[in-house]
Amino acid sequence: MLCIRGVVLPEREERTFWIDGEVLREGEPPGGFAGRHAEPVVDGGWLLPGLVDVHTHPGTVDTAVPFDDAMLREQLREHRDAGVLAVRTPGTAARMPAWVDEDPELPRVTSAGRWLATPGRFIPGFGRHISEADLVRAAVEESAASSGWCKVIGDWRLDEPPVPLALLTEVVAAVHAAGGRVAVHCQTAEGSRNAVLAGADSLEHGMSLDPALLDRMAAQGTAFVPTLSVFAAGADAMRAREPSARRDLWLAGWDAMFGTVRAAHEAGVTVLAGTDSFPCGTVAGEASWLARAGLPADAALGAASWTARAWLGLPGLVDGAPADLVAYGGDPVADPAVLGHPERIVLRGRVVR
Repeated sequence: MLCIRGVVLPEREERTFWIDGEVLREGEPPGGFAGRHAEPVVDGGWLLPGLVDVHTHPGTVDTAVPFDDAMLREQLREHRDAGVLAVRTPGTAARMPAWVDEDPELPRVTSAGRWLATPGRFIPGFGRHISEADLVRAAVEESAASSGWCKVIGDWRLDEPPVPLALLTEVVAAVHAAGGRVAVHCQTAEGSRNAVLAGADSLEHGMSLDPALLDRMAAQGTAFVPTLSVFAAGADAMRAREPSARRDLWLAGWDAMFGTVRAAHEAGVTVLAGTDSFPCGTVAGEASWLARAGLPADAALGAASWTARAWLGLPGLVDGAPADLVAYGGDPVADPAVLGHPERIVLRGRVVR
């Protein structure tokens, strides 16, 4: 019988949990365990529901390497060992294999099937390339074959047109009618606009997003995944390039991102943490970037934990919830650097670190 005590976030209340198989039980030990020895897995400190990365692409590292099961397992373990116990994969080079859900040592995975790319709008040979005429059918297929999500490449080159609004609206309507959800890659003003007006469930990147659309996003429940850390990693190299229309558009979009992220949070948009980069397991860094953009410390942390879990339909630390949690020696809200250094990681009731 394993016992866990600590200050639970976000409520900031001290609680005691018992691990009953793969489930958390709060308060007194479950029936049949009263009086038996309980091993204190965590006794003090700060407790978080498992961290979440809502934009990660495990299974490959670059366009020259095909989707690989061994690499997928390794990268999911990288997430787990950093305390990331749930991930959403908005597009992968191949559909997520069934064994991922059956392996108790791996994070819980919400997949969106293969990237859906119309002509000229994605990396050649990567994802599922279809015509615009086939996009609606393919989107419904990918959402049905995955965890209910599909991912549409809404735009690609910064100076070329995005997927037309009427078509994207039809995609969203068809997937929603089938009970699914739609993520849209968008890095241009028009692409971001079309994703919002079409009613997409999430904007991936959302570069050059018009702040005038934020109230609509909040009202219809469109989440914003700005992936700040991956953009920040490439900003200096982009500035060093020779001036061009594409370079200047990219930099203008990046320079506006902090203000857009902050305004999105203030407008009531759900802002979430996604890394879109390698190595895996770096969502603590993305939470730090969200805080630098102006999100309050608890909102930046929630974007990588309890807020993201609720958005994916996963509970926090409550009685009857899956026994997925991360324990820290310090308060990660007061000191965000703590988030990258978990002391205990429990996944499906098992201590993995």
